[in-house]
Amino acid sequence: MNLSFDRLSQLNIEALYGPSEQTVSSLAFHSGRVQPDAAFFCLKGENFDGHAYIEDAIARGAAVIIGREDELFRRMSEVYTRTTFIVTGSVRSAMARFSKYFYGEADEELKTIGVTGTNGKTTVAAYVRSLLNLLELPAGSIGTTGIWTSDRKITYKKSTPTTPESLDLHHIFRDLRNHGDEAAVMEVSSIALDQCRVEGIQFDVAIHTNFSEEHLEYHHTIDHYKECKLRLFKQADHRVVNIDDDGMAAELLAMGSDGLLTYSIEGHPEADIRAEDIQVTEDGSTFTLQVYDRSESVQVPVYGTYNVANVLSAIGTALHLGFSIDHILSVLPALQGPEGRFQVIDTPMNQKVILDYAHTPVALNRLLEEVKKLRHRRLIVMIAGIGIRDFNKMPKMAAAIEGRADEIIVTVDHPGYHDPQIIVDQVCTGFSHPESPHVHQTRTREEGVLRSLELGAEGDIILLTSGCINNAQMVKGEEIPHSDEAIIESFYAGVAQ
Repeated sequence: MNLSFDRLSQLNIEALYGPSEQTVSSLAFHSGRVQPDAAFFCLKGENFDGHAYIEDAIARGAAVIIGREDELFRRMSEVYTRTTFIVTGSVRSAMARFSKYFYGEADEELKTIGVTGTNGKTTVAAYVRSLLNLLELPAGSIGTTGIWTSDRKITYKKSTPTTPESLDLHHIFRDLRNHGDEAAVMEVSSIALDQCRVEGIQFDVAIHTNFSEEHLEYHHTIDHYKECKLRLFKQADHRVVNIDDDGMAAELLAMGSDGLLTYSIEGHPEADIRAEDIQVTEDGSTFTLQVYDRSESVQVPVYGTYNVANVLSAIGTALHLGFSIDHILSVLPALQGPEGRFQVIDTPMNQKVILDYAHTPVALNRLLEEVKKLRHRRLIVMIAGIGIRDFNKMPKMAAAIEGRADEIIVTVDHPGYHDPQIIVDQVCTGFSHPESPHVHQTRTREEGVLRSLELGAEGDIILLTSGCINNAQMVKGEEIPHSDEAIIESFYAGVAQ
């Protein structure tokens, strides 16, 4: 792409050194991924500063360098005279807007749906994608379980666990559009909103699930966490709001009623979409749907009252996009959920292994309430401390499970640069009786899964929780491949022999 940078308002240029025109063939924010004629964005993170890698980027062929260091760029332009150096007030903002331009503004050709909330983002995104595809609007999704087109999961190395960096995000939008998809539903994290990853995107629909304490290792205050979440709804044409949520619903309702649909499973009569008489069975859930002064009996293959709420948010999204309630009702029985969210695996030993990556105290509480409704002899639960998250949350996970399971396995997810035993010890400070023989400690998720399965017997439910993401464990900056499903399959294959 031949570009004249002095005409690109997307970059919010404060100063430009070197040639004002360049051919740009790719974008990068990691110097190791720079290709010839790339534009390199000098992002600053907690552990790195892209400005320190400029010479590496140039050696690899970068034609354009975008950052904030005016004096550094002026000096370097005298040495690298063929390179364009652009000074901008916000590198992340410039990257978001330039990426959108570079990839042909593909997001504007798609129906875009953003999902935010402390819990439920992954499940809601999966339900919306499934529902839209059932309604014959081809939809892909972007989030914790990976990148999906309307018909398959695609291999894509994401830059972050949940919401990709803007550079990757707009690349994905282009790929979805080129695949023939007409909609994209994505999880939008508070950190992504704070880091401008979705800046410049006007969402067709923004969905709110709930709000509780999380990510304070990043935001430091609950007020900043909430303020970041609210930003999504300021760049959306329509909103779907969980009126049952005490954490953030009031602020969203105060934004006005235009383009608003609310939902409730707690009997709020003012909600636009309500589920009543919810019954959880071995095959899913049934409920009475109240919408548009209509009352309809619904059966969906999802477990848990909180997941019924997630289904309501998907219904609200489809209504916003112009689908009739009759059309929606006709396809709901075929709704599909995400990998690793109340994923039930029957075993040869007449047990149920349930995968649900609940990783907050609120999510764990809700999950336990629903699991206990299923028939079982004993309940075996694995919880984990997540090394790349807030250490203050870890004891709360122990407090949430204590006294509610027959056996508890404490393990580690994504230790990062921490000693796994320190993480396990931090979790165990939340137990009143950490020395109980029914509390078992392991130092890796694989060991935790295996110990949980070994403790199981006929008729038991084995519940594996917490935040295994992207089929990997983050250990000292490396992604170590991991699959709960593969471990489970191998374990029971060995038992059968």
